[in-house]
Formats: sequence, C-alpha cells, structure tokens
Amino acid sequence: MTAPTTDALLWDATFPLLRLQGDGSRDFLHGQTSADLQQAAHHALIRSCWLTATGRVQALLEVRLDDEGADVLVLSGDAAALASGFDRVIFPADRVRLLPLAQQRRLQRLQAPGVDRPWCDDVLWCDDSSVPAAWEALPRAEASALEAWRLRVGLPGHPAELNGDTNPLELGLGDWLSLSKGCYLGQETIAKLTARDGVKQKLRHWQLVDAPIGLTIEPGTPLRLNNERAGVITSALHTPGGWQGLALVRRAALEAPQLQLGGEGLTLQISPPTGFRDLAESS
Repeated sequence: MTAPTTDALLWDATFPLLRLQGDGSRDFLHGQTSADLQQAAHHALIRSCWLTATGRVQALLEVRLDDEGADVLVLSGDAAALASGFDRVIFPADRVRLLPLAQQRRLQRLQAPGVDRPWCDDVLWCDDSSVPAAWEALPRAEASALEAWRLRVGLPGHPAELNGDTNPLELGLGDWLSLSKGCYLGQETIAKLTARDGVKQKLRHWQLVDAPIGLTIEPGTPLRLNNERAGVITSALHTPGGWQGLALVRRAALEAPQLQLGGEGLTLQISPPTGFRDLAESS
C-alpha cells in the first residue's frame, strides 16, 4: 500500500461487516458473488458484487479472505438482506457459518481527477487505534465533496443506481466481476448479456454549468435526444458551479456528448464516469 498524497481527501466511514467462519468460506463466496475468489490471496482486498439470479446488482462488496474464513464489507446495498440471503443457501456441507453483522471502520483517500491507481491502494480497514499517521493527517471529505467524488467516478449508490433493476455491465462494474470463473449467482444472465452485447443502457456522468437560479433537478427526471427519450437521471447534486450527477443513458444516445433535460430546454454535458469499466477494459 502506497503512502497517501497531500492532495487527497479522506472518506472516513463505518460500514456493515459480515464474517464467514470456516474452511469453506472461499468456495461459498466464490459461488455467491461475482469475483474470482479462488485465485485471491489471503488478506487481499477483492471487490465483488452480490447479484440476483437474474443478474441485477444487490450490493457492492469488499472481501478479504484469511486462514479461518472471510470478512465481507457491504460498501453499498442492504447488509441485512445479504446476511439473510447467504443464510438461506448455506448447508452443512458448505463448512461455513455466519457470525452476526458487525461494523467496520473504513478509510479511502479520494484522489483528484487524473490520478489512476488501483482501488486497493487507496482503501484501509482499521480501528481507532490502528490508523497510520499519514492517513490521519488527511483532510476529511465533507458530504458534498464525497458525493461529488462518487458522481465523478460513477460509484453506484443505494438506492439511486442499486435499485434491483440494474446489472453490473450497465453500471460499469467490469472490474468487479469475472466471466472466466465458472458458475456463480447471476452468472448465466451476465454471460448472455455479454455474448449478445445486450446491454440496453449505461451509466453516465452529467453536468450543467451556469444553471438558472431556482432550478431543481431530481432523480427520475427524463433526458431526451432529438425529442426522443434518451435516459433518466439517477443522482443529482447542486454545487456552486451548477449541477452534476449520474444518469442511465439508453444505448442509442450513448455517443451523444449532450442531452436535453426533460422539458426544461436545458442542455447537459454527458461523459463516462472516470471509474466506469466495461468488461473488455477490465480483462
């Protein structure tokens, strides 16, 4: 893990943590989540998705394996639903037992635009007594700065983008899943979408500068291209420079650099979030 740089902000928050105990934990998680955990080293930070049987994203996870089991941090999604879902499919032959949900302090440094570094290099799980001084010295990100970072990189939020209707290919989570690892929950649908290039929409970042005074933009607002429905806004943030957010944009409009905001007659600038990854980019 590299040392934090001085231009980074710090995301300091506590997240639900599910502990799996037993020597079958690796195999169980390999079959229940989207990442290739058979190849993962102990204590490495692995990003993964928990999907429905039809390939919809239910939760974003960070997983760490060890000699006695695994820890699963729920970065976005319903932790109680995850625990219940795992519990329903654990059998004695799995050699796994679930411990009660706990809480884990997690730090992530939020780099400025243009910095491209592996996710795991910017994340630290810790407790109050184990924070390195270099991390402790970083300025904490206020809520608005944290949300602006999330929108810029395109990290799906619950329930804005994680709403039971979106799949990881639409959300740009190509480096959160594996197509080569074999069977896992939702894998059949993901394989079909990939083989047929069947993704009908993708997540995009949008921006509106010099917005009219008093303008309000809400999730659910439609976007249009040449008077045709082109997508829908999923997240919106008002900043001193205007508005920005995320939207699910229909395939036919993905190449358009601008889209119109509903019936307002305003033009939004559209671009891929910096963290959006197609499967081809992640392989």
